[in-house]
Amino acid sequence: MKSRTRVTALLVVAIAGVLAALAGSIHGARAAGPTLTIWADQNRKDAVTQLANQWIAKNPGVTVNVVVKDFGSIRDNLGTVDATTAPDVILAAHDWTGQLAANGLVEPIYLKPAVKKEFPAYTLNAFSYGLAVKKLYGVPTQIENIGLVVNTKLVKIPTTFAQLEKEALAYKAKKSGNIAIAVQQGAGFDAYHMYPFFSGLGGYVFGTNSAGNLDASNIGVANKNFLKNAPLIDKWNKEGLVNSALDYSTAQNAFLKKQAAFYITGPWATQVLEQSGIKFKIIQVPKIIYPAVPFLGVQGAMVTKYASVHGVDALAQDFVSNYIPTPAAQLALAVANGRYPANTIAGKQVTDPVLAELLLAAEGS
Repeated sequence: MKSRTRVTALLVVAIAGVLAALAGSIHGARAAGPTLTIWADQNRKDAVTQLANQWIAKNPGVTVNVVVKDFGSIRDNLGTVDATTAPDVILAAHDWTGQLAANGLVEPIYLKPAVKKEFPAYTLNAFSYGLAVKKLYGVPTQIENIGLVVNTKLVKIPTTFAQLEKEALAYKAKKSGNIAIAVQQGAGFDAYHMYPFFSGLGGYVFGTNSAGNLDASNIGVANKNFLKNAPLIDKWNKEGLVNSALDYSTAQNAFLKKQAAFYITGPWATQVLEQSGIKFKIIQVPKIIYPAVPFLGVQGAMVTKYASVHGVDALAQDFVSNYIPTPAAQLALAVANGRYPANTIAGKQVTDPVLAELLLAAEGS
């Protein structure tokens, strides 16, 4: 009897131990909580991590995993990634919206009317998609565009395109090796940096319909007005106002070495320009026949379809729709990436004069 009692007691202890272990692992799994995975580029990793930690403070038990990706690869990788390692939130460019939304890779999001008022309409339109009904698929975070950088010690700031053409060609003629307008093109051409010349001659990508939305059936690449004015491009190339052989480095170095007094670039060159010691001002390329507006780029954050697969859809939506739009978050992301914030309240806190001048150079785009 004593032996049987001892065995029973040992069995009870063993079962209790197993149950305790199971309870511990269940408790541990619950304590670990859900994980939100975000894909971000290296430049914004620290800013995104800091914002995520601030957001976590109001969402105890949630873990955020920020994964660094080359920004240009995020769109394509999202379509091929295994669901187990897929992101719930991504940083994105506005021109990815159509492809990602059409393929069902990103979810629509909702912004409160009061929050929408803090963003220029064009930034929200940039992340909207839909044939019958347009839906918002991303929260804008930064805007970017190019402008005409003028070395104010070498030339006057042009107010007309005729003045720009005259001064640029005169500077080119001063010395062998000088360049009139340092605008990158290169072997593959560069429609983005040449866009002000294109729009200034009456060209555009898409027109708008009566509702003010982009109209994919109205393509302005070869519209009547542009074709009528296009011979000016041949004239500019012939006289050397622009040079199709210039690439990024050649154009930038020409301006820094004072071989060019005019340079077309964007916010990615801010640090180089500010450290150059050159006195400069950034303006919009003066009106040619039409306003020479640049092509506007918008970056933002999107919720992927994988947030639902991972069971963190509500968390991802809250982070992107309620936290990312705040002025503080917008300013942090913009500063980290050297861009102007999309949120207008955050924009008023920008102190970098180069970014402020670039914003003015985007007028009308």
